[in-house]
Amino acid sequence: MRKKTALLCGLLLSGACAQEAEPLRTGDLVFVGIPAGRAPDENGMDAAISAATGRKDSLNFIHVAIVDADSAGVRIIDATVLRGVDRRPLDTFLHDFTSGDGPAPVFKVMRLRDAGIAEAAVRRARTRVGLPYDLSFLPDNGALYCSELVYESYLDADGKPIFPAAPMNFKNAEGEFPRYWQQLFERLGQEIPQGVPGTNPQAMSGDSALYEIRLTHSL
Repeated sequence: MRKKTALLCGLLLSGACAQEAEPLRTGDLVFVGIPAGRAPDENGMDAAISAATGRKDSLNFIHVAIVDADSAGVRIIDATVLRGVDRRPLDTFLHDFTSGDGPAPVFKVMRLRDAGIAEAAVRRARTRVGLPYDLSFLPDNGALYCSELVYESYLDADGKPIFPAAPMNFKNAEGEFPRYWQQLFERLGQEIPQGVPGTNPQAMSGDSALYEIRLTHSL
């Protein structure tokens, strides 16, 4: 099992040190990253996502989650294969991503530049809790993958998504589909949705609507 302290250090130190440290707020986004080429299972989903959307020389983000914080504590809303769309305590979220034997992930906390839309975004995300995970990676099918949940929840004053959709890529740097995608979509009986509009954590993490923060203390 990975040491939780190592993970938390990654979470705390990922923010720009020049910034004043701050607590987690409702509407913050937590991105889960793995070093390039270091997914715990080279034939699993994390490695397939990293190969398709990441870079060989950088930290590759394979998941994004929403912070829901109030006087009762911090909860996380996200979509995973294991839990579907779920709202759970922060500690449970951290355990889910640190209980394996592979390399510890790095967590990066990002905040909306337009703080005025945060509360409404989280309220929308709460209404999606209970939906299944979208293994098909298709729009408007009653299921959601992690960045799709964020995409549908974070809307501007006109009700439009603040994060852009773009043609999805499932191919690796060599222009081939990793074995994971081939086997998954064969089991689902559908074509790999290459080029279908969608989102991914890697692109979302670099969006100008967000800025990185450093947290005040260990979680």
